[in-house]
Amino acid sequence: MRIYPQLPSRQWFDEFISDQHTASYSYHHVGASLDQFPAGYDHDRKKVMLGKGMACFEQAKEGIRQWKMFPPSWTRIIPQPIPIIQNQSLAMCARLFGVWWINACRIVYTIDEERRFGFAYGTLPAHIEKGEEIFMVRMDEDDNVWYHIEAFSKPQHFLAKGAYWFVRTQQQRFGYDSLKAMQEWVSSQNG
Repeated sequence: MRIYPQLPSRQWFDEFISDQHTASYSYHHVGASLDQFPAGYDHDRKKVMLGKGMACFEQAKEGIRQWKMFPPSWTRIIPQPIPIIQNQSLAMCARLFGVWWINACRIVYTIDEERRFGFAYGTLPAHIEKGEEIFMVRMDEDDNVWYHIEAFSKPQHFLAKGAYWFVRTQQQRFGYDSLKAMQEWVSSQNG
């Protein structure tokens, strides 16, 4: 994790991501978000219905492809555009207290099925937390389209350990803001 008063240059991000790309994941349970979240981590699960039918599902999938689930008022994914492919490394940036907190992640797996689409990314050493998060849209048997965000995590950096309650508050904020961002994206495509 790095902290900057403003987002660094594209060259800085290219070097940061390149350095992290060869690093091992910062946790042992890589891919566990597919099955059962491991013990010893905080578990977060949120979902919201986005609409109904194949058109809504396709719009939601496009929202995932364009990383629209990240609240634009205080988060950034760099680089953009970034493909959703396994082993793709990236920087997840969050603006808090007037500074940018820059964290490194890598896409662990992708889901591209008839009624499910999304991916999970896992934390790398340059991340304030350690764990995995999944972003997925799903069309159920009644053709309702749902957006899911689920994560398991625990503090990695001493700042996250020392301000655990605050970090958990921000994780909850991100989850709810992500649901809202996806609702707004899908709604804007229908208008």
